[in-house]
Amino acid sequence: MSRNFDLMQQLEIDRGPHSSETVAPVFPAPAQNGSRNGHVEWASDEALRLVQQIFLLQTQEPPRVVVFAGIDHGNGCSRICGAVAEALARNSRRPVCLVEANFRSPALPELFGTTNHHGLTDALLHEGPIRSFAKPMGHDMLWLLSSGALAADSPKLLSSGQLKTRLAELRAEFDFVIIDAPPLTRYADAIALGQVSDGLILVLEADSTRKKAAQMAVANLRSSNVQILGAVLNKRTFPIPEKIYSRL
Repeated sequence: MSRNFDLMQQLEIDRGPHSSETVAPVFPAPAQNGSRNGHVEWASDEALRLVQQIFLLQTQEPPRVVVFAGIDHGNGCSRICGAVAEALARNSRRPVCLVEANFRSPALPELFGTTNHHGLTDALLHEGPIRSFAKPMGHDMLWLLSSGALAADSPKLLSSGQLKTRLAELRAEFDFVIIDAPPLTRYADAIALGQVSDGLILVLEADSTRKKAAQMAVANLRSSNVQILGAVLNKRTFPIPEKIYSRL
């Protein structure tokens, strides 16, 4: 408990009293049994709380293209992305595209029970309307742009000029774009994506994420001019202190 408590406190201190960054709602452990009827099983109340805070209850223009990235592999980032995208589409009643930009270990198609072919990599390599590469997910407002056919050099596409072009098309086609990125401690992909988005939400795992790794990830993001919109502490088993929770 103390390690995660200290980590959340440090993130709060690092923000400073006048920071524009927010610490997003803290999520309990997600269900581990995948999807059901095309819907990601997860803590819907917590996902809705995050959606309301980051996207729906903003007094200013809310972020529309947001990257989610775990500190380490296995932090539950893909499952959180899926739950947030579903909650956002359901409650905003505006078109949402969930993008699988984790070319290292794509997980979203399996979570939603669909295929991975004809997705983001194909859109970056070939011509065609961006919506033609995405798949409707049974919800009128939710689409999935899977990673598509992958090759050893596929991650290099995330640093290409074509990525900016395709993200601009996604922004024009959809009201919100939620991007699942690889972990920050292993790859630079999330930073490249964060630099062409409206901001990034960190995903940490209780009793697993190391404080030093989280601090280094935050420092790297800030030095790369990536706006940190919030932090999600996944799989926590302890209550959040009121001093921190009241500012969520």
